[in-house]
Amino acid sequence: MVRKAIIPAAGYGTRNLPITKVIPKEMLPVGFKPAIHYIVEEAVQSGIEQVLIVTSNSKNAIMDYFDHSLELETLLRSKNKEYLLKHLELPNAEIFYTRQSYARGLGDAIRLGKEFIGNEPFGVLLPDDFVISDETPALKQLIDVYKETNSSVIGLKQVQQEHLKNYGVIQCSDKTNPIEIENIVEKPKTDPPSDMAVIGRYIFTPEIFKCLEDITEGVDGEIQLTDAIKNLLGTQSIYGKIISGDRYDIGILEEYVELMKIMSKR
Repeated sequence: MVRKAIIPAAGYGTRNLPITKVIPKEMLPVGFKPAIHYIVEEAVQSGIEQVLIVTSNSKNAIMDYFDHSLELETLLRSKNKEYLLKHLELPNAEIFYTRQSYARGLGDAIRLGKEFIGNEPFGVLLPDDFVISDETPALKQLIDVYKETNSSVIGLKQVQQEHLKNYGVIQCSDKTNPIEIENIVEKPKTDPPSDMAVIGRYIFTPEIFKCLEDITEGVDGEIQLTDAIKNLLGTQSIYGKIISGDRYDIGILEEYVELMKIMSKR
């Protein structure tokens, strides 16, 4: 059973500058809710009970958002505006926090969750990535594969050749879901091993933490999750699941604008 998830939210948000000088990218509005609200909501809809958000010392707004504002609730009641209280409802999960003192990469952020996770399988949701599905939430799709395979599962999307240099890309012999992953390459500049790109949804077995501890700094001087996944492939099978749904990256202006249009109609 997958009960816990990690949401890494400590990055600098450089793709969204200049607004991210003062507003965490995870708090960028999508409709009238911040982006991270929908990510936590997806986790809850997928059966997650406890969420660890990895933040930094400049992202107190995330913690404030998921806290109850007793002052505001009291004010609304005193002004006979109880009908607005529904807008303050939060996803039904226990939310915990830890700080990444220096943004040393996605792998380092996940590594900070070792004590929180313990010896359990767990989910990872990247808050840049939205997946809109009218059926099964993206993380739940991976959890369903985990139940079948008892192995780590990575979310995948087919991506055009010219964009593969921006993603982790898997190598595989067969593209039938679930896909058994043979290798993974981080942001290949040339000759990507397939057109199957990793997107920001994962289910990991706890053995990933040993792999994260064993690796050294990789691309850009960061602890790369891709390197840990490669090491994990040496000891156990890892599967990929082509996620059903439309994926949007809020770090890309055009996709963010399109997402805003879609969510305003939902």
